Amino acid sequence: MSDRWLVVGLGNPGPRYAGNRHNVGHMVLDELAGRVGATFKAHRSNAAVAEGRLGVLPGGAPGPRVVLAKPSTYMNTSGGPVSSLAKYYDVPAERVVVVHDEVDIPFGTIKLKASGGEGGHNGLRDISKALGTREYARVRTGVGRPPGRMDTADYVLKDFAAVEKKELPFLIDDAADAAEMVVVEGLLAAQGRFHPRA
Repeated sequence: MSDRWLVVGLGNPGPRYAGNRHNVGHMVLDELAGRVGATFKAHRSNAAVAEGRLGVLPGGAPGPRVVLAKPSTYMNTSGGPVSSLAKYYDVPAERVVVVHDEVDIPFGTIKLKASGGEGGHNGLRDISKALGTREYARVRTGVGRPPGRMDTADYVLKDFAAVEKKELPFLIDDAADAAEMVVVEGLLAAQGRFHPRA
């Protein structure tokens, strides 16, 4: 078994969806690829992949090896690419980190989970089914609830509002920090930093 981590950012492919709330996972992965100094290349597992070392270990050594992945399929069929990449790179589910949009937490907020249900998120549901387990880490990136009676599906397939776009770089940076911290220091340390004290 390899010592690599697989960090996956969820979204839909193509320019039409690039700025959507649903694609915040892709945006975070672009930030992480910049940090490791790698560019995404097409992989036979129906994903764009970048590889490198993420972060710095205590003592100054380079951080763990990571495979950064953006599935090339639509959100609801993310499981196939994630499962294929986990097999290809020999990464166990407990070293898979999925970055995704989350309507159940306010815009700008990051929450981390080790496992559990999918909360109606079809991308996560497909990943759990394909991996055969829910035991993988999630970086839940808050995009907030739809206003009024707007359908949730319509809401996540819209671009961020003008006022949100000003704050979006901070959200992307925080989510990238959270994913990096999970890989380098572990989930509990990341939760300690990103979950507000009750």
